[in-house]
Amino acid sequence: MTPIKVGLFCLLPLAGFLLVAAWHDIRSHRIPNYLVLGGSVLGLILNTVTPPGIGFLSELPGGTGLIDALAGLAIGLAVMLPLYFLRAMGAGDIKLMAMTGAFLGPREILGAILGTFVAGGVLALVFAIRAGILKQVLQNIRIIIYAGASKIHMGTLPILDDSPNPAGKMPYAIAIASGTFGYLAWTAYRMDLGVLLNS
Repeated sequence: MTPIKVGLFCLLPLAGFLLVAAWHDIRSHRIPNYLVLGGSVLGLILNTVTPPGIGFLSELPGGTGLIDALAGLAIGLAVMLPLYFLRAMGAGDIKLMAMTGAFLGPREILGAILGTFVAGGVLALVFAIRAGILKQVLQNIRIIIYAGASKIHMGTLPILDDSPNPAGKMPYAIAIASGTFGYLAWTAYRMDLGVLLNS
């Protein structure tokens, strides 16, 4: 089995964990702790025991090693944590992104986070249009911006529940899964993965 095929095989569990997390989030607006903990541990193990490389989907496919896998987990957690403190995202979403970082390592997690933000924006817009609450969402954004600016002016930290009329909650695990898959697909396209698999 070629290194690129080993790397892709190691990413299959990540895809499974993300899909199961999205399913749980859609059903109950919760992501179980055992799911993200199990995924994080597996990501760390795979990056430790597979032949060394710079990431499972990279020019030099292989595990990043335990330290880099922990760094990927920490980056996934740290970048998203402010959104939790602003109450814009749940704790399960933050932990799910940290789990993704345990698989992808520090090199690729930032791309997955960027993909997640793009997917989250698109999905939020679609969610608002389909639910018929786009006008309410835009009104909430305006109120949040004004309230946040006022709080910053008074020297306090703004939070995103300053809006008096919540317009609904989108299961953000869908955005994390979509953004991560999108980023990995773009990376595979950029690497011309079909040629590498057949070589």
